[in-house]
Formats: sequence, C-alpha cells, structure tokens
Amino acid sequence: MTELGPVAWPPAPIRTERLVLREPEARDRAAFIELLASPEVHTYLGGPRPRDELERAVPEISGRRPGLFVIDLDGAMIGMVRLDRHDAESPGHVRPDVGEAELGYLLLPEAWGRGYGSEACAAALGWFADALPGEPVVLRTQTANERSMRLAAKLGFTEVERFEAYGAEQWFGVWSCVTPSG
Repeated sequence: MTELGPVAWPPAPIRTERLVLREPEARDRAAFIELLASPEVHTYLGGPRPRDELERAVPEISGRRPGLFVIDLDGAMIGMVRLDRHDAESPGHVRPDVGEAELGYLLLPEAWGRGYGSEACAAALGWFADALPGEPVVLRTQTANERSMRLAAKLGFTEVERFEAYGAEQWFGVWSCVTPSG
C-alpha cells in the first residue's frame, strides 16, 4: 500500500456521536498488538501474528502513517480505520490505470456489534470525500466474513466483482458516484 497523495496529514481529530478518529499515539501500542494478535480479528485475514513477534516489531512510538486513524472510545483505542492506495497489481479495480484508495478496518472483539465500525468508517469516508473529492474508494473482503459484508452494504459500497484469492472467495466493491468501467 502507498500513501493517499496530496492530503494534509494528520487532520484534526474527527469527532462522531460516540467516537474520535485520531492519529495513533504511543499509548495505543498495547491495543495495536492486541488487534494484530487476535485470532478473532484475523479469522478472515490469514490468521493472527504471534504476540512475541509483535512485541518486538511494533515500535514504542508510533510513526506517522497518512490514512491511518485510531478509533478512540472514551480515551481508549478500540480499533483502527485506514485509507491506503490499493496496489495496482492486486485483484479488483475500478480504474485499471490508477491505484484507488482502499478502506480497511479492524476492531477489538469487545467493540463488535455496537455500530462502532460503521460510525468510524462513515466518518473516515466523509473525511476522504472532502479531502479528495470524486475519488472512488474500494473495499475487499472475504464473502465468508458476514460482518464485513454487512458493513460494506451499510456504508454504501456496491459490488463490482468476486474473485478467488488467498484460498477463498473475495468480494470487491466501490464507494463513490463514479460508475465502474467494464
């Protein structure tokens, strides 16, 4: 994944009814490790990474990563939302000549089922639409990931195609007023 492009970063924190989307801070390290080591979170993402490997690899002080937002609930990280450039070589594209922005999200299991994912992703998409008007955003998920499929529909992503990758059927959708080219 590559950076979004000509976007000022970090933006001011984005506030929703219940959440704050903000740049990562040093205090988020333990939550990032938990997110990346969680078997539940990584059921459809190739499995969790070993906690001891993460303890060594995750820096004490987070580096600035344009497009990466921490989902903060009452001062604690409960997940993350990212908008990165979709790799042009990866399956699924709306415009074959350009790597579109791709939405990704992870939430800690204790935050599931409360609407935080849709609230945070909708806020990030709203920010993106203001920062880069007219740019489509894509999303890929396994069709077996029912929660992610429901979230994609709720956010207004439209299916473009399905394909096989990583040993499973993948769903590819787009969010924008741009009509997919075929």
